[in-house]
Amino acid sequence: MTLPIGTTAPDFEAETTEGKIKFHDWIGNSWALLFSHPKDFTPVCTTELGALAKLKPEFDKRGVKLMGLSVDPVDRHAKWSEDIKETQGAAPNYPMIGDTDYNVSKLYGMLPAAISGDPLTRTAADNQTVRNVFIIGPDKKIKLVLVYPMTTGRNFQEILRVIDSLQLTAKHRVATPADWSQGEDVIIAGSVSNDEAKTIYPQGWKEPKPYIRIVPQPK
Repeated sequence: MTLPIGTTAPDFEAETTEGKIKFHDWIGNSWALLFSHPKDFTPVCTTELGALAKLKPEFDKRGVKLMGLSVDPVDRHAKWSEDIKETQGAAPNYPMIGDTDYNVSKLYGMLPAAISGDPLTRTAADNQTVRNVFIIGPDKKIKLVLVYPMTTGRNFQEILRVIDSLQLTAKHRVATPADWSQGEDVIIAGSVSNDEAKTIYPQGWKEPKPYIRIVPQPK
């Protein structure tokens, strides 16, 4: 079962393409995006890793660290990286976990606890549940979980949009409506009383219904 939003992201030690890391120490005071892949040298994941490499400056701008994961060993990740650069125009510029003991996949509810054996004997279909995105805050709490099928590539523009919303709503007592993008109007959070809202928003708000209080995005 995938970990629910609001729980502490499990800490772990793992080998990555950039050396051994302890996950919570690696996150530090940043935000983090942990995204997983069922197998190296798979077509959809190849496009995703290249797309994310090109978008890394956007994540850097938002203070979000990137970490990939596959159950295949780190040396295979390095060879796969060459293919990704050749076919996608950019190689991964972030660490990739070699989860050969399935420890992280199990901790994050992506594989059953009973799984064991050589990861190289497993197919992508065997690991099809290792297709998650976790966004983790500086408090090490899970803020979002997305689970994708193997046949559908991830939309990283949507993930950036969600991060913008998460970071805004962590700082201000607001929520973002459907299809919201950076700079658009937001909704005053339900936890804010009208008396509090008058102090925070002395200019007032639009109120199509008493439970929908719309204001410009806070700076």
